[in-house]
Amino acid sequence: MTHESTFVHEVESAAGVSVRLRKMTFGRRLELLRRVGDLTKRAACLDAGAGDAERISAAYERQVADRAVLEWAIQEVTGLRIDGQEATPELLIECGPEEVTAEILGVVQRQLGLSDEERKN
Repeated sequence: MTHESTFVHEVESAAGVSVRLRKMTFGRRLELLRRVGDLTKRAACLDAGAGDAERISAAYERQVADRAVLEWAIQEVTGLRIDGQEATPELLIECGPEEVTAEILGVVQRQLGLSDEERKN
């Protein structure tokens, strides 16, 4: 048996762009959930608050968690230049097209086994 620990995702929202992503495994799922679990719990609690400040804080916590997921998952980017440079995972996250990072985030969240509703929260 041969097992590849990564896979290539052809980005649908950007023709010719592909990313090499980590495959989800038991150990990796635990690692990732440990990294973002507290952030997502805090976001859920803050969302339950009545004020704008709580909702803004919840949105911030979710964005920090999403960034951590992307940093964990993306191994390589091909077919994309950003500001004249070949895209790296870091450059994609920092300055890349938001529709591309959103698509990648969805791919990783589906691997985690999160439903659409859980991903929204």
